[in-house]
Amino acid sequence: MAYCISAQNFVALSDLHPNLARPSIIGVIIGKTDAKGFPDRRNIGSERFTFSFTIRDSPTYFINVHSWGREEYIRSLSESFRVGDCVTIENPLVQTKETEKEEKFNPPTPSCYKLLLSENHSVVKICSPYEVGTQLLSLLHLPVKDPQDFYSLGDIVANGQSLDGRIINVLAAVKFVGEPKYFITSDKRKGQRCEVKLYDETELSFPMICWDNESIQLAQSWMPRDTVIFASDVRINFDKFRNCMTATVISKTIITTNPDTPEANNLFSFVKETAELGLLDAEIEDQSKESINLQSIVDIYTVEQVKIKAVQNQEKPEPIYGIIYAYLSTLNIDNNASKIIRNRCSRCRYLVNEMSNICTFCSDGPSDTNSVFTSFDVLVDLTDHTGTLYSCNLSDSIAEETLSCTVQEFLTLTEGQKTALKWHLLLERSKIYFKGFLSPSSRTGLRVNLLSCKLADPVEASQNLSGKGKKIHCMSF
Repeated sequence: MAYCISAQNFVALSDLHPNLARPSIIGVIIGKTDAKGFPDRRNIGSERFTFSFTIRDSPTYFINVHSWGREEYIRSLSESFRVGDCVTIENPLVQTKETEKEEKFNPPTPSCYKLLLSENHSVVKICSPYEVGTQLLSLLHLPVKDPQDFYSLGDIVANGQSLDGRIINVLAAVKFVGEPKYFITSDKRKGQRCEVKLYDETELSFPMICWDNESIQLAQSWMPRDTVIFASDVRINFDKFRNCMTATVISKTIITTNPDTPEANNLFSFVKETAELGLLDAEIEDQSKESINLQSIVDIYTVEQVKIKAVQNQEKPEPIYGIIYAYLSTLNIDNNASKIIRNRCSRCRYLVNEMSNICTFCSDGPSDTNSVFTSFDVLVDLTDHTGTLYSCNLSDSIAEETLSCTVQEFLTLTEGQKTALKWHLLLERSKIYFKGFLSPSSRTGLRVNLLSCKLADPVEASQNLSGKGKKIHCMSF
C-alpha cells in the first residue's frame, strides 16, 4: 500500500480548472460505486470497465471522479480504497461537467468540473490517517446536503405512495443490519442485496435496501442502535410485496455516518435513551403497525418446526414468517378486561404507563384523551400435535379481526357473551399467520406475533397437515 507525503503541495478542489497542468489533490472518499463492465462499441464482443467515486477536501467542496479502462486496472484500482479512506490523486484530467447529464446518475456536486483518471498517467495513493490532519478526517461527518433538508421516516410513511420514485434525504438511526445475500442475475452476473432497518422518533422500523457492494460494506460497519446516518439522495419506493414504503441506495446516494449536526445529535440522544430503557427490544414493538402482505407468506410449519427454525436462525436475527394450523389452547378474554385491553400512544403506538398516563417512548405525556387509544393486548397459547407455543401476542386490529368485535364493542358484552365468544374460538383448528423471533427476555426465549387468525377450512388443514398441501415447508435438519 502506498502512502502520501504530507509535505506535498496539493491543489484545493475549489481551485481546479481544465488548464491546470499535472495537479495533485488530497481528500477523503465520501462515496463510491462498484466497478461495472459495459460492451465496448469500438471492439465488438469485449467490455470496458468503469467506476466512480466522490472526494472531498473542505466543508463546501467535493467532486466526482471517474475512471474507464481494462477490467484488471479498474478492479484493482476500485479495490484499493473504500469510503472513509483518505487518498491523493496525481495528474487527473479536469473536465467541465455537463451538469444535467452528470448528476442524473452521480451525486450532485458544487464543482463545475469532474475528474477523469487515466491508467497511463494518473496515480491514486492511500494516505495513512496519521499523516493527515483531523480537519480532513472530520469531513466524513459532514452531510453533503443541508442538514435540515431531510424527511423523517414518519413523514415518508405518512406521505405514502405520493413519494413513490422520489429521491430525497433521510436522517435516521440504524436499528438492524442484515447479512448480505448473494444471487445470480438472469444475464449470469453476480448480484448482492442487504437490508438495513432504520428508525427515528417518528417510526420504529423502516427498511433501506443496498444493492451494491460498496454500500453493503459500509452498512456492515454500522453498529445497530449506536449509529446515526444522513443518507442524501436515496430513492423512495412503495414495495407492493410488503405493502410498505422503502428506501434504496442508488448511484447518486452519499451516506454520512454519525453526522456532526444538531439534528443528528438530537436523534443520537433519542437513540441512547431508548437503548438504556430497552424500548426497542423486538418483543415490545407493536407488530400491529407492521403491514404485511399475507399472500407473500407461504411456508407452513408445525409448532416443533417453528422452535427448531428459531434456533437455526439465532445467528441471523431475521424474523420467521409462516403459517401454522393450530388450536388456541389458551384465550383468557373472559377475565378482568384491564388485563387484555391497554392504552397506547396515538403517536408511536407504544403502551402508555397506566398510572401516569405518560408515553415513556415519546418522552412526553399525552395531555388529553385524544392522545391515547385503547387496544387489545391478548396473550394466547397455540397448540398442535407437536407441542405448544406459549404467550403469543394477539393485539390491536389483528385481535379485533379474530374476535370479530372492536374494543368498544367488547366492553359492552356480558360475561356470558364473552365466555361464548371464547369457546367459539378455543380448541378449534385455526389457520394462523405469524411472525416469530428469538427474544432472550421472553419466558420461553421465543416471541410469536399473530398476523392473522381465522378458523381453518377442515379440508385445507387436513391436506397441509398430512403433507399433501402445495406449500408445505420442508425443514432441513
